[in-house]
Amino acid sequence: MGIQEFLHDYLMKKPVSFHMPGHKGGRFYERFGYGAFSERFIDCDITEIPGADNLFLAEGILKELQDGYAALYGVKKSWLLINGGSGGLIAAVLASSPAGKPLIMARNSHKSIFNALTLGGLTPVYMYPEIIEEYGIPGEMRPEETERLLRENPDAEAVILPSPNYYGVCSDIERIAEAVHRAGKILIVDQAHGAHLAFFDRYEGGAAAGKRAPLSAELSGADLIVNSTHKTLASLTQTAVLNLNSDRVDPEALEDKLQCVESTSPSYLLMLSADINREILERHGRALIEEWNGNLDGFYRAAETVPGLKVMNAAGRFDRTKINIDMSARGISGTRLKELLMEENICAELSSGGVVMCMTGVGNVRGDYEALAAVLRRISESRGFGREAGERREPDTEAKIETEEALYPPKIPEFAGIPETKRRVKLEAAEGLICAASVIPYPPGVPLLCPGERVGRDAVAYIAALRRAGGKVTGVTADGEIFAG
Repeated sequence: MGIQEFLHDYLMKKPVSFHMPGHKGGRFYERFGYGAFSERFIDCDITEIPGADNLFLAEGILKELQDGYAALYGVKKSWLLINGGSGGLIAAVLASSPAGKPLIMARNSHKSIFNALTLGGLTPVYMYPEIIEEYGIPGEMRPEETERLLRENPDAEAVILPSPNYYGVCSDIERIAEAVHRAGKILIVDQAHGAHLAFFDRYEGGAAAGKRAPLSAELSGADLIVNSTHKTLASLTQTAVLNLNSDRVDPEALEDKLQCVESTSPSYLLMLSADINREILERHGRALIEEWNGNLDGFYRAAETVPGLKVMNAAGRFDRTKINIDMSARGISGTRLKELLMEENICAELSSGGVVMCMTGVGNVRGDYEALAAVLRRISESRGFGREAGERREPDTEAKIETEEALYPPKIPEFAGIPETKRRVKLEAAEGLICAASVIPYPPGVPLLCPGERVGRDAVAYIAALRRAGGKVTGVTADGEIFAG
């Protein structure tokens, strides 16, 4: 089967999308009068003809687009990214951290940050997130940890962390920014999964008006912020923006690094979608955020009435547009729950341990949320639940075994030192050795093991379980070997 056949078959099923991208399909563009974009899609695939401007010397329509994003996000300058948020993150690191310097970085950073280490000749100093034990996923980064590492590494020039992370957990960026700036350093926030937060800032009206979304990194004082507008907003996959939010970074140095990592043939299809996204947000942003909030309210209320369903608490510094659902207490692993949803034509973004993360976007409509709630209820009842809380039966033996196989990610290991030599070893024989090449489950694209970290028993078990379940893990060969020393 080729790509055409796969996409045709997928679209014919008319699945309910709770995965990237955020527009959720052509109906969103049609709703706001941009149906012609779909109809003339191929005709819009042009190059830098006269009047089309140049992304790396923007003086005309592309400058206008980037200025529009700067105004939307309330920042000093915005750059359009057409290689995804990854290119912006790499450029941000390279522009703020001189070669040979340490980079203070969250250990649960996206793999693009680890690539930046290699390209920039930088040494990582890891900040370790809290682990949310109930769900077995990374939590927030504590400001106290950032302060400690800044004291211990005065020659580090920058700090980088994701907020929100893949699951929607946000860190206290205001306090972290204060600590970083007191030390005279630069704070980079990977807000790839929170491109929408600035608009929740604007249209929810603040805490006094009952604001429920965390503050964006822009309002929280970060210096450089990468927003993947394709993940939750309405532009096409690979589009993002890099926002400069202070005077601590030289914009010319940043532009120079961007040219090093971005294509010299930027797609006008991608840039057009970014322009449409900007225009829709300018004209309809308030109505869209209010609708989004209303649909989330409806889903969370409905979820409370589904027996056996646990939904991650949406209070505090948590982006509730990421719906994290868990039925592991009833013997359904995250992997199996994602499969059951797909059998009902609902496609989720990610499963991890007992959790399935459904990524909502600006393009989801009320019917999508109602369908998800209804399917979860049917799954619950099919496992022996009735409508009354006491009407339930124990999960079957197969489900118990599935749960007991411990698909929860292990805690992130401590750094033990990069080995001088490396060799290929079978995964099951790697326990106690030092990792020599990153092992990365995708999604979410966060390294499970990095060079220099000791391979633990729980990591071996988790990687093996992921591979048995059909998960994709880079850094493990087809015959089940990793590099270790």
